[in-house]
This record gives sequence, C-alpha cells and structure tokens, in this order.
Amino acid sequence: MSSVVVITPLVIAGWPVISAAVTAAVASMGFNVVQSAKVATPVIDRERIRPPAKVDIELDDSEILAGATSDQEIVVEKDGIRATFSRDERGALKLCMEGESYTKQQLRQIGEELVGRGTQQFVYHRVVTELKQRGMSIVQETVGADRTVKLRVRNV
Repeated sequence: MSSVVVITPLVIAGWPVISAAVTAAVASMGFNVVQSAKVATPVIDRERIRPPAKVDIELDDSEILAGATSDQEIVVEKDGIRATFSRDERGALKLCMEGESYTKQQLRQIGEELVGRGTQQFVYHRVVTELKQRGMSIVQETVGADRTVKLRVRNV
C-alpha cells in the first residue's frame, strides 16, 4: 500500500531552527552571511547616487516562538543585494531586501525565492526529523529540476 502526502508549510519554531534553515538556504543561492547586522556602511553622497531600492516581504504562516528577542537577525549579501531576515513585532519572519542597482520588482522576486528556499529547508528538516522519531526510514529521495523534493519512506 502506498500514499501520497503533500506538505503545506507552516513555519513555527525558535530562532536557532529558523536561522539554521535560512543560512543553509541562502548559501545554496550564493549569498554570504554577514557576521553582524551592524556592519558599517560607506557614506554615500545622496546628491550623486539614488538611495537603494528597498522591499519588505513577510512570510505568511510563520511565527518565531517567544524567547527570541526582536534584535535577532541574519544579514546576507550577494552582488550588491543585502537581505535581512528578522522577526517583526508580531513574531512573524520578515525579509527586507535592499539593492542599489535593482528595481523593487527584481528585489521582490529574489526575496521570494530566498523565502521559498528557506521555507523548503525548514520543512524538509522538520519532516525528516518527524519520520525518524516515528521509526520510519527514508528509502529514496529525489530532487526535481523545479527543486521539488520527493521522499519515499518505509514504516519499519
């Protein structure tokens, strides 16, 4: 007997779990983690250079559990883009995208891909952990061209 299960992501976890998933996901896209969010930025002559485009994206159905302070964030950079993952005042995961030579639409598209990969990494880790806790083993795992992950499991 076999069955197909489609998992709808609902991201509820503590900051360490979220940060691990985000770090793994952004690294796969070529982003580098900035050690501190309070990195000194160069002084910009505002008369000659326009301010960077900025887009905020909130991850639906996400909650970073209590115990995480509001100043916890992960900042990653790549090709003039700075992405800051943080917890908003309601506890939801939020992503702020900034880039000087990008449009808001381009930043939103890149940001949504980052959020999607982070969510996928979180859900994958959660499913594999649950399967192991319930005594199931993964028989086969495939990743499609569209990054869809298919797991074949056996209840032992």
